[in-house]
Amino acid sequence: MLAPEVCPPSTNAPDQPLLTGWQSGFAALGPAFYTELPPTPLPAPYWVGTSAEVGALLGLPTDWPQRGDALQAFTGNALPPGARPLASVYSGHQFGVWAGQLGDGRAILLGETAAGLEVQLKGCGRTPYSRMGDGRAVLRSSIREFLCSEAMAALGIPTTRALCVAGSPQPVQREELETAAVVTRVAPSFIRFGHFEHFAARGQEAELRQLADHVIERHYPECRNAANPYAELLRQVSERTAQLLAQWQAVGFCHGVMNTDNMSILGLTIDYGPFQFLDAFDPGHICNHSDHMGRYAFNRQPGVAYWNLLCLAKAMLPLIQDVEQAQAALDSYEPVFVDAFMARLRAKLGLQQARADDEQLVDGLQRLLAEGAVDYAIFWRRLSHAVQDGNFEPVRDLFADRSGLDAWLLQYQELLAIDGRERSADLMLKTNPCYVLRNHLAEEAIRAAKLGDFSKLQTLQALLAEPFAEQPGFEAYADFPPDWASHISISCSS
Repeated sequence: MLAPEVCPPSTNAPDQPLLTGWQSGFAALGPAFYTELPPTPLPAPYWVGTSAEVGALLGLPTDWPQRGDALQAFTGNALPPGARPLASVYSGHQFGVWAGQLGDGRAILLGETAAGLEVQLKGCGRTPYSRMGDGRAVLRSSIREFLCSEAMAALGIPTTRALCVAGSPQPVQREELETAAVVTRVAPSFIRFGHFEHFAARGQEAELRQLADHVIERHYPECRNAANPYAELLRQVSERTAQLLAQWQAVGFCHGVMNTDNMSILGLTIDYGPFQFLDAFDPGHICNHSDHMGRYAFNRQPGVAYWNLLCLAKAMLPLIQDVEQAQAALDSYEPVFVDAFMARLRAKLGLQQARADDEQLVDGLQRLLAEGAVDYAIFWRRLSHAVQDGNFEPVRDLFADRSGLDAWLLQYQELLAIDGRERSADLMLKTNPCYVLRNHLAEEAIRAAKLGDFSKLQTLQALLAEPFAEQPGFEAYADFPPDWASHISISCSS
């Protein structure tokens, strides 16, 4: 397996423009929605990581990482021709409390490309919405976002993408003195629930309607012909969110800070901060050390997402104009979530048809996993191999309560015999990843990058790009976390 390389930029003049065909996109909404301003230049930038796949999505020239104009453009030092940089305004609830006006405090949207994707620089300086912050991102958090965005995409989970990370020796003060970085994010839209809350809270119904019409026209055109297009928009956002949360819960992903301003109107995973993939299975795990009340614990995520949707529904009520229709638009959230979650758990178990007692089977397994604090990713991968080769001893070795597991396995293997082991194993090995972005793996890549060594990041990036393919020689990346991993502290500054 070859790791992606980060080559130094060339000083030669480029043969073709970096990005062309910019669209009006979000900027067409007008000045009530944003402030136009340039990024703050980043001194002495250098590449930390790049994604060839995202570059291809944007239609960038294949040699873009070797081009000096790319490094300058994606650090905010020299804008691509046609870009129209802006920071958008939004509001939101943070940890369940109304926080009032927020906005892009350290992110600047360059614009929408011809490919229909928005390009945003995160960490490129102060904006009118920085709220006394410095507008910068640090190398640590930028690497985490870059790796997780691309890891989630490879797992098939809706997400914003990351084109690149550029670092700089510029000092930035967080809990300790760190260095600055910019991550270039890509998505069809960065509109959040909080954008709707902002205009609703201010009684700006015209702007609220304009925003909803923009979202419908650009991203939900099928809503246009509904009896109530705004209620239909809310329903579709609700169902996309339910599908997303089912994927998070199935793969063991903790977001860590599900504020309404961190919820995408497109049902994307957005704003990677204090995230974590579960090590030991703990339904009540709190990954964010800033979350002192456990509001965003792993098992609370589906309920929090619904609460956030209620906030969105309240914001959209002036458009929907009927409380019962607004509530009805959210009624499908729970059944969609349950159906999607169970479908994903059946796939993880290799079961190819739904049965009446599936929930009992899944609940029994999750109880055993929680009681034994069993490593989540390793359990699923071992179970996949056990079904493939018929040897369940490596799975049994993970559990202290072997008798309880054996009783569960007896029921499970009866179902496998009906569905067919070979087909089940094939499904499981394509569903249960070998590699996930554990905290200690990200931390090792970050520590090396701080010393100017990007090889660990490149290796990890390549493994996460093919999470279901086992790579000989890289078994350590799929092994149990070291003891020190439990002491890694991630917070809202992460």
